[in-house]
Parts: sequence; C-alpha cells; structure tokens
Amino acid sequence: MINSIDEVVKLLKNSKKVGVFCHARPDGDSLGGLLALTLALRSAGKQAVAFCEDAPPEKYCFLPAMKEVQTSFIVAEYDLLVSVDCADSSRMGGFAKEFTKFRGATLNIDHHVSNTRFAKYNFVIECPASCQILVDILNRAQFEIDRQIADLLMLGLITDTGNFVHSDVTAASFQTAALLRDRGADVQAINYYMFQHQPRVRAELYGRVMRNIRYAHDGKFAYIIISARDIEESGADKSMTEGFVDFPLTIDGVEVAASLLEFKEGQYKTSLRSKGKVNVNAVASTFGGGGHILASGCMLFGSLEEVIDKLSYAVYQNL
Repeated sequence: MINSIDEVVKLLKNSKKVGVFCHARPDGDSLGGLLALTLALRSAGKQAVAFCEDAPPEKYCFLPAMKEVQTSFIVAEYDLLVSVDCADSSRMGGFAKEFTKFRGATLNIDHHVSNTRFAKYNFVIECPASCQILVDILNRAQFEIDRQIADLLMLGLITDTGNFVHSDVTAASFQTAALLRDRGADVQAINYYMFQHQPRVRAELYGRVMRNIRYAHDGKFAYIIISARDIEESGADKSMTEGFVDFPLTIDGVEVAASLLEFKEGQYKTSLRSKGKVNVNAVASTFGGGGHILASGCMLFGSLEEVIDKLSYAVYQNL
C-alpha cells in the first residue's frame, strides 16, 4: 500500500522523537535525504537522530551536516522510525532489526521500482531521487528548507540523476533543482566535489581497473573487476569506487555495464547500468537485488569466475 503525502505529513508533524535511517554503504541521495529530513524535523521542534551503518565517505564530508550521522543505535522512546532511500529493510544493514521490530509507526520514503513496501506507512514514488520526493514532503509540511538543507537535497538530486543526464529526469526534477537553488544550494561546490575532485589514490585505482575491462555477448556487455588487492595496493578504499561502473557504459556498442567489487572473499558487490534496452532491475532481481530499470545492484557469491558466469548469463537472458 502507498500512503498519501498528506498522511505522511500528518505522521511527521504528530511525532516528537524520530529516528531516521538510510542504507548501508551510503551514496549522495541516501545521505542527503537522511540528513535533510533530520535537520528539517529539528527545525520544526522535533528530536531527530540520523543513523547509517557506515560513516559517510570522505567525498561527502565537505558538507558539515555529515558529522551528524550516528553509526551506533541510540536507544530512546521514539514515536516514529523513518527509512530513506531503502528499497527493502535489509538495505539498512545492522539497523534493519531495530526498524522491523519497532512496535510504533514506521515510514518508508523511497524512489526505487523494486521497493517492497516494508514499513507500516509507505511513500514510494518512482522518480530519479529520494531527495526529489523529500522536497515535496517538506514543502507540504511547511518545514523550513534553509541553505544547509537545500545543499543536502541538491546533493541527492545531482548525484542520483548523474548531474541531470539520466533518462528518468523530468521537468519536475529541474523544478525541484530550481527551488533548491533559490533556497541557496551551492551547485558549483556540489558539482566540484562530486565530479571534478578526487584524491590521487582513487585516480590510480581507476586506471588499474579500466585497463582490464572485459566484454561479453558481442560487446553488448562490459564489466570491470575491482579486486581487494587493487584497492589495497593503490591505497584507496571501497567508497572511492562509486561511479566506476559508469565508464564502461560510455563505450560504443555496450548496452549493459557492471562493476564487481570484491567486498570480501567470495562476495562481490555488483552495480549494473543500462543504456535503455535492458532492464537491469530484472537482472539484479535474479540475485535478490534490485533498484531501477537503468541502474540496479545486488550481491553475488562464489569464486570470481563463478560470479562472472552467473551474471553474464542473467544479462544474456535480458538482452
């Protein structure tokens, strides 16, 4: 069941103590939405705490609000628990237990087509970013969107739209961006830190990975492997690999791109991207993952060659 925006607003307004969660291994949309909602609730006189299993990657820490993220659960008498940008409860990692066993109200705000409607209240709208949905919610609730909150929401909008180039971007996305810019969002700084700024170790890791792009299915499928060894030897960390999967998709003839990040021995975090002909949500769903038609992810288990074979076959079935 999808609840109305007015039901969501009423729930937020009637709550006094709120725990807000986003998914583990957070990206710009999840962190932006998590913190924007937390700060907006505080401005409205609520007690709100932001939780994420993993600390924000360094690339996002140019925004001061990132220090608000708590990686350990703070026990309190919450009226409401809210998840932001989670297609299912397991995406919260270790916090999933607190959320699913909570006896009070729970709210799921998300934009993924694969969302399982796991909360007691669900507001799931398929669109480019969860932060786009949150702007509508905050405006309807008449919660203040100051410059700090505008920056956080713009972070989510810019990163999850690929700087407004993804095919699911609509006029509403640009209207949302215009509103946030009017509230003071620093578009130049966000673009710089997201797309033009990187540490040398990330550049070195990027070079290692892209030298070994592999192809299958007559060049329609391209994939990269990010090994734990390459990460260690380059001095980088896993969070620096965000966005790597986008490069193979730019190659002529490639319809589907994937990155296989060695998360631990025998476990690979897999990101999938499509130019439009292939529904990669269907591919990811084969392995218990999901996301969007053009951008999805999943976890794959086994040796590297076993994982490649399984993924390659799933892509082939959807070409």
